[in-house]
Amino acid sequence: MPGQAATPAHPYDLLTPQRVLDTLDAVGLRGDGRLLQLNSYENRVFQVMLEDGSTVVAKFYRPARWRDAQILEEHRFARQLDEQEVPVIAPLALSRDINHAELTVVAMGEPATLGVAHAPDAEFRFAVYPCRSGHGPELDDPEVLQWLGRFVGRLHAVGMQAPFVERRTIDAAAFGHDRLAALLTLDALPIEQLDSYPTCCRAALAQVDAAFAQAGPLRVGRLHGDFHPGNILWRDEGPHVVDLDDCCNGPAIQDLWMLLSGSRESMRSQLTWLLEGYAQFASLDRREISLIEPLRTLRMIHHSAWLAERWSDPAFPAAFPWFGSPNYWQQQTQQLREQIEALSEPPLFSK
Repeated sequence: MPGQAATPAHPYDLLTPQRVLDTLDAVGLRGDGRLLQLNSYENRVFQVMLEDGSTVVAKFYRPARWRDAQILEEHRFARQLDEQEVPVIAPLALSRDINHAELTVVAMGEPATLGVAHAPDAEFRFAVYPCRSGHGPELDDPEVLQWLGRFVGRLHAVGMQAPFVERRTIDAAAFGHDRLAALLTLDALPIEQLDSYPTCCRAALAQVDAAFAQAGPLRVGRLHGDFHPGNILWRDEGPHVVDLDDCCNGPAIQDLWMLLSGSRESMRSQLTWLLEGYAQFASLDRREISLIEPLRTLRMIHHSAWLAERWSDPAFPAAFPWFGSPNYWQQQTQQLREQIEALSEPPLFSK
């Protein structure tokens, strides 16, 4: 109606560059006006240059995705890893309860690493990190794979001491059955795929359920959760990660299988190098190797549901223009059929 303020299409529409600068200013980090939005779909992440000549990275969490307790548990894990000299970039401590002309910021945690910025029209949770750079790992190099295995082993030596209490666990229910149900509820499927895609999903998930049951009870602990090559930064001193946004409970193999690619023979060789490094710091239950293809299946289903749930965010149609088309779902259905075959094959190594 004329004279009525327009409703933002998405909460992130209210996260303007000025609001980012004001939020950091409220916790004593005064920007010089320069900021660069970094590549991140789930959250909004900015590289911010400060007046003192330093640079920080500010992450603004997607509204309503995580509870405060879940974010703080992520932060405690990152800081514990940092204390154990595992190369993970931990969030910085923030000043507490500071008022700004445009907003109020409350910092939580011990130390206070989670900020909540309250403004009349919006509320955002955020964390601030030291700025670190790097490049992707060379996964065709056995020495790099061994190094990554050592890195994951060190991370798990800390993470497997106790599970998360607040964060989710990777299993067939949460990452498979529930995600298919979400897709169907969202009406994301075109009419041409209303039968074939769910049918393939259910057939694949039946095999996933059987694989987890056959593996039996496994040790579950704190993981990175999304340890694919795009989330690894490599420097002269080796790998490090700058974000644990998807950290979760799960079997150790979850942090290893996404580094594998190519033929079964190639993946067997890659896993051999990874485990050679991993064994220097942690022990892998060999039964978990049988879960590589089941976990890959869960990731495929989870990814499609994630895209469907995020479609109202303008960043997603721009970044994934092919999602939702009949061709996309045909490809997903075919890939699931191929995955059903892969699930029937023996594991890369015997137990």
